[in-house]
Amino acid sequence: MVNEHGQLYTIEGVAAALIMLFSAYLVLGATSVYTPGDTHISDMQLEQLGTDALRMMNTPVNGSSSTSPLQDILYYNGVQGQFDGTGFNTLFLNYVNNQTGSKIDNAPNGLHYNATVSYYNIANKTTGTLPLSTNRNLTGGEHPVRVTEWVIVNKTFPGGGGTDFKPRAVLVEVLLWRD
Repeated sequence: MVNEHGQLYTIEGVAAALIMLFSAYLVLGATSVYTPGDTHISDMQLEQLGTDALRMMNTPVNGSSSTSPLQDILYYNGVQGQFDGTGFNTLFLNYVNNQTGSKIDNAPNGLHYNATVSYYNIANKTTGTLPLSTNRNLTGGEHPVRVTEWVIVNKTFPGGGGTDFKPRAVLVEVLLWRD
């Protein structure tokens, strides 16, 4: 009962198996898998979001004022070492959560931040850092990104920084992360 028809069926079966294996190889090779090594993409997006928010805060509104909202927050009636943390919280969260139809509340998109101000102490020739605002403290398990913005202010800082009423450059640093 064995003839040349059996050989033809065998060759056809081997060819079909090779086609199925090649198809499976193409499908698995075309699938992209999100690995922990690809987290830099979301970090870059978060960093750009924070940088854009700080730059918008450091731009005078409609050219009607000579100072930016961020300068006003840092000046805060010139009180030594104090800032308008509530104003920073409201404005910063408004910018980073600015989406059509979104409601502004306490980090609706899981965004959290910790903002500080670094300045140069003229009397001691050292740098100092003061807390500006935060909506959650860092616990050590987060993976924050750092965004900064230089701001020119005329303010007195603790220890003698800026007592001569000359404009000073201070560094606003924000650590930004998602839950």
